[in-house]
Amino acid sequence: MAKVVSTLFISADGVAEIDPAWHFPYFDENMGRAVGEDYDTADVLLIGRETYDSFAGAWPEREAAGGDDAPFAKQIGDMRKVVVSRQPLEFSWRNCELVEGDLVEAVGALKADPGVTGILIPGSLSVVQQLLAAGLVDELRLLVHPVAARKGRRLFDDGETPYHLTVTATEAFPTGVIRVIYVPTEAPAPVGYDDVTDQVPDGK
Repeated sequence: MAKVVSTLFISADGVAEIDPAWHFPYFDENMGRAVGEDYDTADVLLIGRETYDSFAGAWPEREAAGGDDAPFAKQIGDMRKVVVSRQPLEFSWRNCELVEGDLVEAVGALKADPGVTGILIPGSLSVVQQLLAAGLVDELRLLVHPVAARKGRRLFDDGETPYHLTVTATEAFPTGVIRVIYVPTEAPAPVGYDDVTDQVPDGK
């Protein structure tokens, strides 16, 4: 069964809609390495329409330009890209296909496909939110920037049921960015204040 991994740049207050003004000052070789490791986990990219438009408008030209980022641009171009869009879409980038039918059913089929080793969702907040609600995200890989963005779309939308997570790895970069990898987990047993009074500071 292939893993579904969400990878996001995110602010300290939970905003995952990137503003270049607060994102790029913190992008260094450590973040570049982390991004590369995330992409190396997958052979399929699952992206929303906005992310597709952004990627297709940039990476093919960067690959053709042959600059420092051309090898990574080629890696993305060579990957299979499954795009979520409510409207028909004519692809200008190679190896792209449109999700057919229901998103949750399509991702379930991708996970079960023996020919797929890993599915990476870069950005694409609405896709991530739908798959979190459906219990189909296996890992959240967050690069938490030391800034409170104060505006923009947040990763976790409003809902009735909390998402409980287990931390499987952390790494602090010299820029102040913290890389955190979470996996979904079961809710802990109910605990109230009376259950933790022995943990309260002793006042010394």
